[in-house]
Amino acid sequence: MSDVDLREEQEPLKREYEENPDAAKVTLTATGEEQDDVRACSVDIGRAIYEAELHEGAGGPGAAACSGDLLLGALAACSQLTAQAVAENFGVDPDISVEASGDLDLRGTLGIDDDVRVGFEEIRLDVSVDGDLDEDTRAALRKYTERYCVVYRTLADAPEPETTWEFS
Repeated sequence: MSDVDLREEQEPLKREYEENPDAAKVTLTATGEEQDDVRACSVDIGRAIYEAELHEGAGGPGAAACSGDLLLGALAACSQLTAQAVAENFGVDPDISVEASGDLDLRGTLGIDDDVRVGFEEIRLDVSVDGDLDEDTRAALRKYTERYCVVYRTLADAPEPETTWEFS
């Protein structure tokens, strides 16, 4: 078990959000900026800057994460952290690991075939839990991880993106 008592950390936040629902609303922002190489960009999330490149199968150098890697990484991170938090709240301490993978057909993004989907055709999330958990706890761990993981829920019930373009 961790030295951090997650329930203790979350309790004042939960109280605040119950009393003041507007306090629970946050806006996350990521800003992409071009680099010298047309195949690369930086992504600033305000607390860190990530380098991204076109996938090597789309002409990128293959030295940094592509946008698909970042999407799968976000899914893996969110699922991992959510599962850990759910386990902590159930008072169990299994070893949890998560792997997110997805299949792309690059003909879509390269405009080779209009009938080929642009984007992931399939996404898989493989969660491994090693620990002595009864069936009810196993079911609850899965149920609540899938219910409360922000990235998982966003992918499963995707909102329509709102796009604004400004030309000057």
